[in-house]
Amino acid sequence: MTTNRPGLRERKKQATREALRAAALRLALERGPENVRVEEIAEAAGVSPRTYNNYFSSREQAIVAAVTAEREARVAAAVAARPPGVRLAAAVTDAIVEQYTDAGASGREALLLITTSDTLRAAFTGTTAAMEVPLADAIAGRLGTTGEHTARVLAAAVTAAVRVALERWLQPATGSRATGLVVMSGSLPDLLRTALDPLEPALDAAEQQARR
Repeated sequence: MTTNRPGLRERKKQATREALRAAALRLALERGPENVRVEEIAEAAGVSPRTYNNYFSSREQAIVAAVTAEREARVAAAVAARPPGVRLAAAVTDAIVEQYTDAGASGREALLLITTSDTLRAAFTGTTAAMEVPLADAIAGRLGTTGEHTARVLAAAVTAAVRVALERWLQPATGSRATGLVVMSGSLPDLLRTALDPLEPALDAAEQQARR
């Protein structure tokens, strides 16, 4: 039995991406995100600024990647891996809650940093857009080829719901502007489930239609 492994070129690209986001987070934690330049991140990662631009379009994007690294692929993989007997709505919701609430040690540091910066919060919530296409593919895989259009619509709705939940979670509390720190608003798993709950009937209906 053989397994498909990424080629050398792809492994090098992945290593570069990981080095860049690690350098971005380290420098931002040391100096504050507003005091970090793209050129400094590139130098710390051992690459040129031009190479940096092949991976990230801004310093904020690289810093936020310490939390969101390949999350869109992990969400899609988690949906696809759920047993066929699990409802599509449950598969999608559980995969998203699982991947959005398991930040790891470095991710928790980055999240704390994100709460102090408007631009980092915007970059963080903006990362949900990257989830739409791989999630649509995962949903289509469960619905079959006849559900490809439906899968894209459902994935777009799920992505929007996740963005709304994250914006609510990172919404500045009264008086928090004065301290420069945003107090997390409620439980992220609960906010995600609440935001996704209205989509359950549509996900259920699509699944029932695919079985006919």
